[in-house]
This record gives sequence, C-alpha cells and structure tokens, in this order.
Amino acid sequence: MLLPDAMIERSVYAGRLGCPLCSKTYAITDGVARFAAPPPVAAADSVLTPTALEALVGLSGPGGYVALVGVAGTLCRGLADRIDGVHLVSLNPPDHAREAPSISVLEGSSIPLKSRSVRAVVLASGYAGEPHWLAEARRVLLPGLRVVGEGPDPTVEGLEVIASAGGVWVGLPT
Repeated sequence: MLLPDAMIERSVYAGRLGCPLCSKTYAITDGVARFAAPPPVAAADSVLTPTALEALVGLSGPGGYVALVGVAGTLCRGLADRIDGVHLVSLNPPDHAREAPSISVLEGSSIPLKSRSVRAVVLASGYAGEPHWLAEARRVLLPGLRVVGEGPDPTVEGLEVIASAGGVWVGLPT
C-alpha cells in the first residue's frame, strides 16, 4: 500500500510504502523509496551509454520493468527516451541521478522486486561481480531474458555469459 504525504505531479516525493502481507513499512523521502541502507560501493563512472544499453538488454516492445543498479541509474533518462513504454527502476543510484520523472528510485541491500518480474537487469561496477547481486538479478529476471554487467565476466553457477567486450558482459540465467 502506498500512503503519499507529498507528490509532484504523479510522483510520490514523501510518504510510506506498506506491505499487507508482512506489515512492514518503508519510508519514501526525497522521492526515494528506502527499503534498506545501500551497500558501500566505490564510485565509478559507467562505461555504458543509453544507445549501447538499449541493444544489450535486447528488449522489443513496450511493457514491464528494467532494473538498473548502482551508477547504471545515471542512464535512466537517456534510456527512457529509447525504450518507450518500459518502466525503469533505479536502485542505489548516485545522488546526482535521483531526480528523474517517471522513474522509480529505490535504495536497498537487495533488489526489492517480485521474483521473475523484470525484463532486464543492469548491474554497474561494484555490483556486477558480487555473488549476492548476481543472485538477486537472476531471481527478479523473467525466464530467458538478460542481465548486463560492468566489470570482469562473472563465474557463478546459474549465469551463462553470452557476450563480453570492453568491460561489459551480457548473461542469461541457466
């Protein structure tokens, strides 16, 4: 359940999210849903561009969600213009990338989305090599769809790297 205290147009700027199943509540402040404190991750720039990311996630058609974790959230504005009708979720983006209309901005120590509900997951450096975040990406991803990561190719069970170049890889859950 969403209990908005302040809104700007259709975006909730302050309020609370409540789960009717577990009765937990989470604060929304400054337009960010805060599920948990984000992990400490070294600051880095993304090597990706919205154009490259559009090709790498391989989406065709509108609908659904794409989750961008870490500094990859800085690509939301450019990506939103390229993949019309797909809702973008930015998890733990840098502070300067948190003001984005029609993009859900979240903080957390995991991806706070339903299992098998996302069309693509993008893991920025600092997240893409961590087993916990790779498992989270596999958990939320719809079957047969892609995880894009920045950094060295992951070597974890349950993820097959299908392409890799220039510090970016694309994987499919197995």
